[in-house]
Amino acid sequence: MERSPGRRRFLKSAAAMSAAALPTAALAAEPKESHAQHAAPKRVAAAPSPQARPYMFLSQTEVAFLDAAVARLIPKDELGPGAKEAGVSYFIDQQLFGGYGTMAKKYKQGPWPEGTPQQGYQSPLTPAEVYRAAIRDANNYCRKQHGKTFDALSAAQQDEVLRGLDEGKIELESVRAQFFFNMLLNNTIEGFFADPVYGGNRDKAGWKLVGFPGVAAVYTTYIDKHNVPYRAQPVSIADIQQRTAQVDEHGHAKHVMISAEERG
Repeated sequence: MERSPGRRRFLKSAAAMSAAALPTAALAAEPKESHAQHAAPKRVAAAPSPQARPYMFLSQTEVAFLDAAVARLIPKDELGPGAKEAGVSYFIDQQLFGGYGTMAKKYKQGPWPEGTPQQGYQSPLTPAEVYRAAIRDANNYCRKQHGKTFDALSAAQQDEVLRGLDEGKIELESVRAQFFFNMLLNNTIEGFFADPVYGGNRDKAGWKLVGFPGVAAVYTTYIDKHNVPYRAQPVSIADIQQRTAQVDEHGHAKHVMISAEERG
């Protein structure tokens, strides 16, 4: 919730654990193609614009809450777009609509003690149910305290509410506040750094911020180049699927290096 210095430290530490991690939503398998097809990829129509993509789980009220919340957790500044601009709310929507939201691969029976962080997920509610209940309760709290829903509050008031959730000073009716805040923060980081194919990290904003090149390429020509920064235009899974990225005869992404002039 701080501006640039705090954001820079936060994102650099978060990137180490999140940049390469893929979320739990299933990715549809692509048909296998021949080496000849990979060697001479043809350009296809781009995916629909982010604004045209339909939300599958979240209501308009819930989207408004998340847009406001993620914009405070990772705000835009002189370093680049923030979580809202990167489409993190849409990323979260897709996760909640999929297997992550329903806990498709997790044990869902009790008992549900408070537990410790080492014991993993401890709630009778699925992530989708947590978001639905917590957003409703948080908005009710904001109405009682400020006469407005969370998205209509000032930035300072939103920070105060988020801090209250983080520190457990705000009590939500259906969900433990800190449990919801930690889930929201983790999902925001994931959405900002995951491959854009999952709906977030729009225009690879998170990768560009930390200098992550994206999908692994072939680095054999760089093995003997020590202490030389590897700065390339990031490539996503979506780029390869849509054939907008250069690939070699094996289908490996070819990274286009960024010149000193382009880096400014």
